This record gives sequence, C-alpha cells and structure tokens, in this order.
Amino acid sequence: MGLDQMQWSEEEQDVVQRIRKRVIEVVGRNMELYGVTLSTGHLYGLLFFADKPMTLDEMGSEMQMSKTSMSTGVRTLLDLNMVNKVWEKGSRKDLYEVEYDWYQTFTDYFANEWRRAVESNLQALRRAMKEIDRMLESPETSEFVAEVLKKDREKIRQADSYYRWLDRLIDAMEDGAIFDLVPREAE
Repeated sequence: MGLDQMQWSEEEQDVVQRIRKRVIEVVGRNMELYGVTLSTGHLYGLLFFADKPMTLDEMGSEMQMSKTSMSTGVRTLLDLNMVNKVWEKGSRKDLYEVEYDWYQTFTDYFANEWRRAVESNLQALRRAMKEIDRMLESPETSEFVAEVLKKDREKIRQADSYYRWLDRLIDAMEDGAIFDLVPREAE
C-alpha cells in the first residue's frame, strides 16, 4: 500500500494497515449511497490510500480479486468520476488513481441522479396535468369527478413546484454556486 515500508517497523505497519482497513471498510459500506457494491467501495478505499496510481493487476493482487472483478469495479468508479485513468511515462498498462475532490464527486453524482429523476417526474406530472385538463374540459365528466380532479391538479402543481426547485438546486450543484451557500470545509 505504498510508501517505502522498509522504513517502518512491523508493528507500525500493522497499526497503519489496521487504521486504513477500518476507514476502507466504512467507506466501502457507505458507497451503497452511490449504488456501488461493497467490493467496489473497498477498491475505492484501496486507491484512496495508494501513494501512486495502480494497475488492475496491482489492485487485484492487493485485494486478492480477479482482474475481471477489478476491471468491473474500476469501470464503475470511472463512470461515477470517482477514479481517473492516468498516464505514466514508460508504463504500457492503464493506471488509475482516486479522485480526491469528494465535493466534486458528490455534486457530479447526485446532480446526475437527481436530474434524471426530476426530468422523469416532471414529464409524468405534465402528462397527468394534460389528462386532467382534458377530462375537466369534457362535458361528460361529472361534477364529483371534476372536484376530485381539481384537487389532484393542485397537488400536482405543488409537486411540480418542488421539482422545479430541485432542478434549481441541481443547477447550483453543477455550476458550483452551492458552495457559496454551503462552503467547503477548510482543510
């Protein structure tokens, strides 16, 4: 796991490894928030503590997993912008390193996920409003049903307002304005 371990005593190495394993385990478990499996979360933790970019072979050896499993995990992390492919002079193999800007990782991931949900929900709400309006314009709709539809239309308008607000929040995440409202922590 990096750094020249020849300079450390065996006891120091054990302590550092234990600390890292604890962090990797917690990070791995919490990666479910991103829709990531525990093993892929552990892979992220491994790369987080690596002192240099790693190849799939190195990751597989360190985690005792197949190259196929490593490849799948890395692909997932690349898709989530949590890992970057890097180039290193003299190396023919792909190298990967973790994206250390967790703020950007968070905003990228949730902005994409929320945007997809908002667009889908707004589309469904707008279709429902058209159907309600069509039924309200129909002379065949009873007064009772018309009253129910008017109440439903108001509920849908409230939902629409929420999703438009969420859309603005997503815009603020994407353009970084969210950090004006909730600044990043100073290191």
